[in-house]
Order: sequence, then structure tokens, then C-alpha cells
Amino acid sequence: MSDFRDAAKGGLSTSALEAVLRQVGAERYHNRHPFHHRMTSGALSKAEMKAWALNRYCYQAVIPRKDAMILVHAEDPAFRAAWRKRIEDHDGEDGWSGGIARWLHLATSLGLDAEAVKSERLALPATRFAVGAYLSFCTNRTLFEAVASSLTEMFSPLIIGERVPAMLAKYDYITEDTLAYFKQRPEQASRDADFALAYVLSHADTAERQQQAIDALVFKCDILWAMLDALQHAYGEQGNIPPGAFQPEAAL
Repeated sequence: MSDFRDAAKGGLSTSALEAVLRQVGAERYHNRHPFHHRMTSGALSKAEMKAWALNRYCYQAVIPRKDAMILVHAEDPAFRAAWRKRIEDHDGEDGWSGGIARWLHLATSLGLDAEAVKSERLALPATRFAVGAYLSFCTNRTLFEAVASSLTEMFSPLIIGERVPAMLAKYDYITEDTLAYFKQRPEQASRDADFALAYVLSHADTAERQQQAIDALVFKCDILWAMLDALQHAYGEQGNIPPGAFQPEAAL
């Protein structure tokens, strides 16, 4: 697996930079993680599925907040007009009818308590640290780097295309209604990825900025990978659930 630390050394053409960014996803996106493979093979227990939904909620809930921080750094009104659609997708027009609400529906359909999920108090420490690191990155790094970190959405339709059919086929307690969140995401992710990629490619005008884009995407892939690492460690064969985290045998 490539480390990509010197991928832009000497400078890259636009097409070569895009190829490197896509290579990052091919090698580091979390559809390659063993936890995802166990999910799509039908091997997850219902407790593991609940833990995944509960922990992933933390990530879903932070998305509009990190997008708001990106807007803070954006001086171009046209950029802001395009980017704020992401917040509307997740919050909904009324603040609670978008993607976050649909993810909460997924979690409660699995038997989790809505308030416990929304509180995030039962999430793994590693999940909270990873999500916090992503929010901090988009808050404190440049607009260019924050936009580049969002390029994982280029690969989102792939993982959804693997995940949803497998979950419907191999887990009898999961229905299309359970997975309603995913119905709109491939189209939204493709729209957002196209915009972000065009922005990154047009602004990556030096070898340094090209490397910043690559590093930002690697960082975001690491965030998503670390979240599945934590789930595997806590709820897989190791069974090392940290104090205060979701306990499968406890009723929520």
C-alpha cells in the first residue's frame, strides 16, 4: 500500500493528481476494512450492527457542523451557495428532517433508543476522538485542505452499493425502510464530490498544494478507518468494550 507522502513531488498534471486521489480511495477507503467485509458477508451480530449504527451517528451528526466551518472560511458567494446544500441535506429544511433524522431512524429500527443515540454518551471514545479530529481539521486548516478532505465522497456510492444489497439480503431484521437514509446519498455524494473535485483540481496550482490535497484525503480515509478499527476491537472477537460505551446486553 502506498504512503502517498511524496506523491506530488515535482508537481503533477491535473489528470495525474486526480489519478493519485482516486488511488488513495482505492487503497485506503474503508470499504476495504475487515469490519465492512464482515458486514457485507452477513457475519455481523445484531449487537455489532447496533454498535455500528450508534457510533456512526456521531459522524453523521458532525457533518453539517464541519460544513458550517468550511463556509466560515469561504469568501466566494458562489462557493457558499453550492456548499450549503450539504448542510440542508443533513439537517433538512426544518432542522430535523434530513439525513441525520434518517440515520436516527436506522438506529431506532435496530432497537436503539433515540435519546441515547442522540446523546452520543454510549459511543466509543475512539469514535468521539476521530469525529472531533475531523471537525478540528475542517475548522483549523485552510479552506482548500478542508474541501480536499471531503473527497471521500467520490467513493461513497461504491460502499453504499456494496453495503445496502448485502444488508437487505443477509440480515432478516433489516428492511428497505430501515435503510431509507441511503436512498438519496449516492446522488447527493456524487453531486458533492464532483463539485469538490473540480474545486481541488482548479486550485491545486503548486506541488505543495497538490500534496496538501493528497494528505487531506489520506487523513479523512484514516478517520473512517479508525472508526471501524474501534468497532472491531470493542465488539469483535476481542470484546474489549471500554467503560461507559454501549453494552449489547444492556437494554437501551
